Amino acid sequence: MEKLRAGATGLGIGLSDAQIEQFRRYYEVLTDWNSRINLTSVTGREEVQTTHFLDSLTVSLAIPRDLLKEGCFADVGSGGGFPGIPLKIAFPGLRATLIESTAKKTAYLRELCGRLGLSGVDVRTGRAETLAHDPELREQFDIVLARALAGMAVLTELTLPFCRMGGRVVAQKKLGIDEELSRAENAITSMGGTFRELREVELRELGEPRALVVLEKVGSTPDRYPRRPGMPAKRPL
Repeated sequence: MEKLRAGATGLGIGLSDAQIEQFRRYYEVLTDWNSRINLTSVTGREEVQTTHFLDSLTVSLAIPRDLLKEGCFADVGSGGGFPGIPLKIAFPGLRATLIESTAKKTAYLRELCGRLGLSGVDVRTGRAETLAHDPELREQFDIVLARALAGMAVLTELTLPFCRMGGRVVAQKKLGIDEELSRAENAITSMGGTFRELREVELRELGEPRALVVLEKVGSTPDRYPRRPGMPAKRPL
């Protein structure tokens, strides 16, 4: 896990030996389950360290330091647990909710959390369009994370309803998304959000630069959003 340790140091994150051991165990559980359900096409030890673990930790650059100590976040479309689980390992004081629509993947996530000894993690099975109307989840989170979820207009409708007032959505994207952001302006405004920043991430261990798109929740999301399952993707705002 040397690439992970070195890259994390470059992000200002010091990983203890115990945390490195959690990441080793994470890799074992991920590759074991991946032989039964499709979690990732990246399975090499070094590639997982950078493409999944380290890339996930970059979201910490867009999260205020006080929230990294004791804030709460939702990971929408968690899949293999990225970026939520690596962030939780690195910052154990965070409270995490992992949202995933596929039951087999949430079974994996629950076993993963158990095997890693993680507490303060809630795993929810269901579509974001439905769960965002649950009073226990709606407008409850300091941070909402999304990685490889959808285009920005769709992603905005699936994530901002989970954000509390003043909270942030942090979306992991490739660079060169000006047009995608422009198309999402109506969705961002409709959800009660505003564009805060596009943060470029450069780290030797990751290779090509990445981007973090940060949205801020400045107004309450109207009750009608998100629309019924499938509609955000079928008819983006």
